[in-house]
Amino acid sequence: MAKVPAAVVAAGGLVGGYGVARWTRKRQLGGVVLAAAGVVAARQWKQEAGGAAAGVLTAGYVAAFAGSHPLAKKVGAWPAVFGVAGAMALASWAVVADRRA
Repeated sequence: MAKVPAAVVAAGGLVGGYGVARWTRKRQLGGVVLAAAGVVAARQWKQEAGGAAAGVLTAGYVAAFAGSHPLAKKVGAWPAVFGVAGAMALASWAVVADRRA
């Protein structure tokens, strides 16, 4: 079975976490999705690029989540979530070289 690239997992966690929270009206459930995807992505980052890169990318994942909130006030919720998800996917792709997977 083919492995899903960490860039896709991270972006999917940000989009999926927000989507679940919004559609279920349960922020905690969205947080579970966000956290689960973050753990999976962090494990892949560590395996493929080492602990330092995994730490930086994990911090970026948390910063993307946090940064989407003030950004949403300026551009709207979904555009903010898609924007930070895209930025996180690009960062992961660049650092981990998911492009070879």
